[in-house]
Amino acid sequence: MKILIMCEGPNELKVINLLLDNDKLKFTRDDLLDMRPFHARQLTSPQLKPALDAYHGEIEIYRIGDKMSDTLKIPKELSPTVKLQAKFCTKPELEMLFIIAENKVQDFEKVKAKQKPKDFCKKNVVFNRKKYDNSTAFYEDYFSTRINLLISAITEYHRTHGKHKKDEGYLFDLLK
Repeated sequence: MKILIMCEGPNELKVINLLLDNDKLKFTRDDLLDMRPFHARQLTSPQLKPALDAYHGEIEIYRIGDKMSDTLKIPKELSPTVKLQAKFCTKPELEMLFIIAENKVQDFEKVKAKQKPKDFCKKNVVFNRKKYDNSTAFYEDYFSTRINLLISAITEYHRTHGKHKKDEGYLFDLLK
């Protein structure tokens, strides 16, 4: 059995890779299909095809992203091998991790009716004299040497952000 991790965007992919590289998840790269997570929304993604074609065992699919409304279409040839589908949601946006890490939750609460987390971060999050710019490089720079800050932000997000839909988990649920 292998786990197929499908990340909605490149920043979700970066966060998962940082957690994997620092051995903070309940699974390792050895447990993953092709030993890596993928930036893909559907199983028909060209990135996934070689890995899916090469592996003939059972798979569990973990989808990670902030918009989980689109239904995962499973091609009929894969259907017998898919043993589990799970969603791990980062609602409202992955940028909430920066807001929590920067201790700016109260400031964000004051403007959240008018401002998305991404826009708030662009105005209020700075690291090493660089403003947040929604780039994968910023996630790398900000969290790569402060993995415990990432873990703390994920944990705090889980603690304070109520319930997702019943079929959606949190990034927290993937942590050791």
